[in-house]
Amino acid sequence: MQNFQTIFLEEADKIISGFDSKTIKKILYNIDLAEQTNDPKLFKKLQNDIWEFRTNFAGLQIRLLAFWDKTYDKDTLVFATHGFIKKVDKVPKNEIDRAVRIREKYFDNKLKK
Repeated sequence: MQNFQTIFLEEADKIISGFDSKTIKKILYNIDLAEQTNDPKLFKKLQNDIWEFRTNFAGLQIRLLAFWDKTYDKDTLVFATHGFIKKVDKVPKNEIDRAVRIREKYFDNKLKK
């Protein structure tokens, strides 16, 4: 059963499409699995409202940061904001800050509609 649906914002889409087809398949497979399971190896909370999709493949630690939108009755949506290849154990603060800014902008725009 799918627990949530993932929507890729432009920057997340861009980084994914930059990988080769095997890596793209692995990223999408892991996200699909994360939508159906509650596995912190695939999808885990970083801080407050920011989460990360995790994919380790071909020696790369690929991360897509994301946030939840639960304002719709039926669908719980997760928006992947952007991604990067992680080189150190800790997620860089500037990447988390960037995801927070994208999230704030998303909800600001949504309120204006």
